[in-house]
Amino acid sequence: MNILVVGGAGYIGSHMVKQLLKDGHHVMVMDNLSKGYRDAVLCKTFFEIDMADQAATTKIFSENPIDAVFHFASFIEVGESISNPEKYFKNNTEGTQALLEVMIQFHVKYFIFSSTAAIFGSPNYSPIDERHPKSPINPYGHSKLLVEEMLERFDSAHGLRFVSLRYFNAAGADPEGELGERHNPETHLIPLVLQAASGRRDSISIFGSDYDTLDGTCVRDYIHINDLVEAHMKAITYLRQGHPSAAFNLGNGKGFSVKQIIEAAEEVTGKKIPFIFDERRIGDPSILVADASLANDVLGWTTEYQDVRDIIKHAWNWEKKYPW
Repeated sequence: MNILVVGGAGYIGSHMVKQLLKDGHHVMVMDNLSKGYRDAVLCKTFFEIDMADQAATTKIFSENPIDAVFHFASFIEVGESISNPEKYFKNNTEGTQALLEVMIQFHVKYFIFSSTAAIFGSPNYSPIDERHPKSPINPYGHSKLLVEEMLERFDSAHGLRFVSLRYFNAAGADPEGELGERHNPETHLIPLVLQAASGRRDSISIFGSDYDTLDGTCVRDYIHINDLVEAHMKAITYLRQGHPSAAFNLGNGKGFSVKQIIEAAEEVTGKKIPFIFDERRIGDPSILVADASLANDVLGWTTEYQDVRDIIKHAWNWEKKYPW
């Protein structure tokens, strides 16, 4: 296939490009590099363009055959979305709409959307399946939910077929060490913990010690980046087989607390990782774990990396390469 990866210079997008190339697809990347890195783009064809720039995207679609679009170009920082919601609605929602309008103009029918568990808000029950009520508690989650609703309407009106994949906590790095996670600023737990292990930061903060969990710290579901990529491969196959648009929750189906992640990282790295307790963050639920049985049943997707130590090991191999 001829596939355009929007946001292909970022963490998940760059890993996606690598797998698509391995599988023999012709891959193009479009990224404005506000969060991504040019050296993470492994394909030959790269466009430094914002997806909201319809004139530029129209030119790309007019000059290149495109069968499908994979979308990874959203802003993802929950705290920033609360202090600067307009940035998130403008990029995540309006920018995606601009991209979809160009797709419709050129009759590109397949769209794989990087969504998020944040559309569910504070969970009513756990693990969270696709039937769980959608009630986002921050602009980040709200901006993604609006896109999911938009996709349903565009499917009905224009035949744009999509799969929305709702991640819980993406983690780890390319097992071959070629790619990894490097957000700026970094907000994800595992790379923060490993930066403390490598000495790049003095300690990490644990936000809250009195949650209703075994050790009082938040529990989250961590999924290896390569398992996420494999879900996207299954999703595009699903659409090409003629199945209807759908949404799937993705996770390992089991959770690890913040303290368990620190302990596992100490085991993997052989380093003592200092931490301090800090105040709870607004909107942090005690437990967020995915029920991915629908993706298992419908897509035939399963996770290869269920041991969190394997996820941490690959991330540690990447951290030891710093500066990249």
